[in-house]
Amino acid sequence: MHDDRHLVEGRLERAVRQFVRPARYAARVPLALTAWHAPRDGEPVPVTEALQAVYEPFAPGTAWGPPWSTTWFRLRGTVPEEWAGRRVEAVIDPGFTGDGPGFQVEGMVYDAGGVPLKGVHPRNRHVPVAAPARGGEPVHLLLEAAANPAVLRDFRPTRLGDVLTAGDRPLYRFTSAELAVLDEEVWHLVLDVEVLTELMHELPEDRSRRHEILRALEDMLDALDLHDVAGTAAAARARLADVLARPASPSAHRISACGHAHIDSAWLWPLRETVRKASRTFANVTALARDYPELVFACSQAQQYAWVRDHQPHIWERIGQAVRDGTWAPVGSMWVESDANMPGGEALARQLVHGKRFFLTELGVETEEVWLPDSFGYTAAFPQLAKLAGVRWFLTQKLSWNQSNRMPHHSFWWEGIDGTRVFTHFPPVDTYNAQIHGRELARAERNFADKGRSTRSLVPFGWGDGGGGPTREMLEKARRVRDLEGSPRVVVERPAAFFAAAEAEYGERAPVWSGELYLELHRATYTTQAETKRGNRRSEHLLREAELWATAAALRSPAYAYPYEELDRIWKTVLLHQFHDILPGSSIAWVHREARETYARVREELEGLIAGAVAALGGSRTAVLNASPYARREVVETDAGPVAVRVPPSGSVALGDAIDVAPVSARPVGGGFVLDNGVLRVVVDAEGTLGSVYDVAAGREVLAPGARGNLLQLHPDHPNQWDAWDIDRHYRRTHTDLTAAESVELVAEGPLRAAVRVVRVFGASRVVQEVRLDAGSGRVDVLTDADWRESEKVLKAAFPLDVQAERSAAEIQFGHVHRPTHTNTGWDAARFEICAHRWLRVAEPGYGVAVLNDSTYGHDVTRDPHDEGLGTTVRLTLLRAPHCPDPRTDVGRHRFRYALLPGCSTADAVRGGLALNLPLRVAPAPELAPLVDTGNPAVTVESVKLADDRSGDVVVRLYESCGTRTRARPRTAFPVARAVVTDLLERPLHEAPEELVLRPFQIVTLRLVRA
Repeated sequence: MHDDRHLVEGRLERAVRQFVRPARYAARVPLALTAWHAPRDGEPVPVTEALQAVYEPFAPGTAWGPPWSTTWFRLRGTVPEEWAGRRVEAVIDPGFTGDGPGFQVEGMVYDAGGVPLKGVHPRNRHVPVAAPARGGEPVHLLLEAAANPAVLRDFRPTRLGDVLTAGDRPLYRFTSAELAVLDEEVWHLVLDVEVLTELMHELPEDRSRRHEILRALEDMLDALDLHDVAGTAAAARARLADVLARPASPSAHRISACGHAHIDSAWLWPLRETVRKASRTFANVTALARDYPELVFACSQAQQYAWVRDHQPHIWERIGQAVRDGTWAPVGSMWVESDANMPGGEALARQLVHGKRFFLTELGVETEEVWLPDSFGYTAAFPQLAKLAGVRWFLTQKLSWNQSNRMPHHSFWWEGIDGTRVFTHFPPVDTYNAQIHGRELARAERNFADKGRSTRSLVPFGWGDGGGGPTREMLEKARRVRDLEGSPRVVVERPAAFFAAAEAEYGERAPVWSGELYLELHRATYTTQAETKRGNRRSEHLLREAELWATAAALRSPAYAYPYEELDRIWKTVLLHQFHDILPGSSIAWVHREARETYARVREELEGLIAGAVAALGGSRTAVLNASPYARREVVETDAGPVAVRVPPSGSVALGDAIDVAPVSARPVGGGFVLDNGVLRVVVDAEGTLGSVYDVAAGREVLAPGARGNLLQLHPDHPNQWDAWDIDRHYRRTHTDLTAAESVELVAEGPLRAAVRVVRVFGASRVVQEVRLDAGSGRVDVLTDADWRESEKVLKAAFPLDVQAERSAAEIQFGHVHRPTHTNTGWDAARFEICAHRWLRVAEPGYGVAVLNDSTYGHDVTRDPHDEGLGTTVRLTLLRAPHCPDPRTDVGRHRFRYALLPGCSTADAVRGGLALNLPLRVAPAPELAPLVDTGNPAVTVESVKLADDRSGDVVVRLYESCGTRTRARPRTAFPVARAVVTDLLERPLHEAPEELVLRPFQIVTLRLVRA
């Protein structure tokens, strides 16, 4: 029996491959080709321009397509008269390769008038012509073919990732363009065989169902004449009817399948190409729904909808109709599927605001889920943000990529840092690009971790990344496995239907996962492409300033026009660049080159908006403006040199009101220097590292005994697989301490600022650092200017601290998370690289130290397992140099700043991080009282702006930032008639009490109606 089975399977495989599949198209005739090669020196041209172009004769077999170019092909022909009554399609192969759909040539097919019909892809090559045909119909199609190169091959460096370096050699050879008759009976036979064969291979050897299927397939082969497949296909299908009709077990796992096409908004292609990828896919889906009314296509990312709306109005109109028909389900609630670790708190809120609002205003849909299948871990702030945006559910898939530990649940309540919970699912099928293959369905059932408590899971199916989305073959398979013995039951339905049913079934019995969803992979995305990350951080804080001072100007001057449109556009630009392959640094060189250029434009425009708002405030005296929600006493740089000032929160003070402060001094010692301001005494040793940081008030040394602070360390960086994405644990086994200094010199010696400049040269790189201590300051700043020329190395800055910390506290959006510094468990050990925003703090009872930064996200915190009493080492991960997908990642000039803040509380760390990221601004302005002040150091104002509905109301978002229960009575510099608590979209929830009572990390959005 064993040998007989394999003989039957061998017979079946050859019959299907050699005879049955080729018979799906009963007849073919070639289409005539002409071509026009669009210019490469600009953006892709619209179809209106292509229709006017001059086309030249073009023969199949001809090479075409330099990297990133576009060629337009005219395809002409006539349906043969003898094909009358048959289903006729155009079948197009512009040179498809073995690379996956979405990672090679792609095409959009238009009719003769320029109306888009559908995309063509390696697994979806057909374009409907007539069903049934009359015979004699003229065929005139226009194919827009994009010569996108395959970039990610074995993680080898490639110059194909930027149009500036990709070269001109054609990538593809046009294979064929034909009219063909689809033999539907043969086509259905192939699908019958595939479904049964896939199911059979997943059933246990001793299961009788497996052998019944095998014998039915054998009987099918007996009924099939391989030399007359078309004539005997119906009889062959009849032999399979019984096994296909057997119903599934009542206890079979239930799968909710939804059409899907995860399209990275940029990755191995530039942003401009995603516009076309989305258009091709969306055209496919809306065309497919005409033949399969049960289709439900779940589609996220409002940005991609907006692109299609603006570039493809015909497709946009079809999407609107599909939404009304119920075949299209907008999901996701966000502007893009962003990174979920590094965007700031307000940015993550705006992702939800702009995404939800787009779906509401453009399509009339209130989305109810966050849809992030591919982001690289998820902040513990998300549950509260989701709930405040009106979101009920959360979906991810990426956790199945964990290197070390398997998540114990697939459906669960996810609890955030404030205690808010959101019902969460990550599909046990372990992919968001399923094909409704029997292997996938069996995996979903076997893998499901919640058996006995829940009976259902979600399967998103369809080719992603420009591969065209779901296909008719997938939907045919879904029909066959809707109720099939041996298989899970599959129903195509909306994600919301799945979530509602799963939540109702599980209810309060569902397990709870508390805290962040840390991905045990792709940890280097906190660091890669440092300039992209710096651009994001600076943009977020400049937007904060622009909204604050524009609000102040609008309240003070009726003539001032609040820049609604400009801020909306800039926010959307910044949100787009937070996409989970842009901000994490995992895209091709072209993407990051454009990102740097975009951030430079954003910075220039925001500086202009800030300058305009400050000018509208009036006042002729030079003032110092503080965009932080906390009062500050600092040394600020002016044209006349450094000046010590005290500035109110969210307000300003005249520069002439300088304050007296104890001076800082500098003196040489032992080849280095001692900087002393009475608060800290800092020794910069002869090699330019920190030999000592003494906290005068606490009477204790901050650095661990015998250790050096701000020690730059260089490690080899060769991850096992994902270059730009990963930093693997073995990198720690080897490192070089960069202690040799080319020079150590005093460049400022008081009385308001003392600074030592240290120059280091190593490899081909040069790093210049200024260690700075200001009068009255409790922190040591390190200003860094790095000319980074290393290859496959990672640069860290180490601070070994004399603090016995069991855990670290790292700022995240609207709060912070604690992570263990030990490796007691595999879960602890897996967090060997962690993300922090503006600060990371370690503490023992009674004393804490924070490390602040202005653009660094990657950190590690360790306690030496071999030496007791050496405290805790905090390191910032500054720069990397992977080669794929950008062969020159991070090579070049970088400027950033970090600081050591000894003897600090959590509130001090919050204030210090904000101060470092919101430098005081010197400009002509009046003195301004705090625009908004909470009166409580634990309650932090996150944003101040005018309401989006242009009512003139002021919207203030604040949160409890120290992890304590507290109260606050917000005060304003303007009269308020009424205060309302709203959701993130500024929709009213209830009247605001005079005194706010906040739980730890609670976010509150206030809408203030002016008196």
